[in-house]
Amino acid sequence: MGVKVENSKELNLEYPCNWEYKVILDKEHNIDDLTKESLSQRDYTIKKSKNSKNGKYNSYSVNVLVHNHDDRKMIFEILKKHDKTKFVL
Repeated sequence: MGVKVENSKELNLEYPCNWEYKVILDKEHNIDDLTKESLSQRDYTIKKSKNSKNGKYNSYSVNVLVHNHDDRKMIFEILKKHDKTKFVL
């Protein structure tokens, strides 16, 4: 089943699949705390990506098994709404 994206191209995903979210936090926040609170019932992996130029932010790749389009969007919203999250891609 394809998923429409904003520029009207279709994203063809075979579910279930692993999906990578890029999560950006202020440097004083801990990605482990955020993921334990947000994804406690799921298997996931975390990989540190980059620091911002001025060192104020850290970014991480969080890889999670998603079961369908709604599941993928739900996880995005959960990560995005967490009070420690600065930005999610």
